[in-house]
Amino acid sequence: MKEAYIAAKERWARKMSGQAHAQPRSENRLPPGQRQVTNFPVLDLGVKPEIPQDRWELKIGGQVENPVTLSWADFMKLPQFKDVSDFHCVTTWSQFDMAWEGVSFLSLAELVRPKPAATHVFFKSHDGYSTNNPLDVMMDDDVLIAHSWNGAPLPVEHGGPARVIVPKKYAWKGAKWIREITFMDRDILGFWEVRGYSNTADPWTDDRFS
Repeated sequence: MKEAYIAAKERWARKMSGQAHAQPRSENRLPPGQRQVTNFPVLDLGVKPEIPQDRWELKIGGQVENPVTLSWADFMKLPQFKDVSDFHCVTTWSQFDMAWEGVSFLSLAELVRPKPAATHVFFKSHDGYSTNNPLDVMMDDDVLIAHSWNGAPLPVEHGGPARVIVPKKYAWKGAKWIREITFMDRDILGFWEVRGYSNTADPWTDDRFS
């Protein structure tokens, strides 16, 4: 984990300085079973919570040395990160070159300092949604909590004020309307995972269902 974290942090630092750009995962870029779209379809649980920035909070805790609850002002004072990545939805659509801005997960991890026992991360959203990822997946250089998309504030229908982006997984592994991040010493399945979706969610192996 330590070596992988250092490598990811080095890649992140190169991106932050403008010295490196994301590389496509394959020559084709389009995972099996996907089709490319140019719009941004809206998918959710039927609830689109509107959270004013002055009431927005992000609680981060669990297996960490420094649990915090960030206000919107606190969140925006953290190092801001821009990245361009492809977005793959399990409902078979993909959009290329999505431009995000927000706070890198690496920055949040440095803030709270995960304990050695931490192996997984669990997310909770304002609409009742939840999802999970291994910690090593989250500690990649392209994972972030995004507040902006294509140069504008993230709209409510796409998870604003802030949502989790995990580009190398199907999009359900990144929670919209994020409100809580918990570092865990075990894996706990999220909303779709307990309903038969894959726990690993790798688009490049067509890994949609368990």
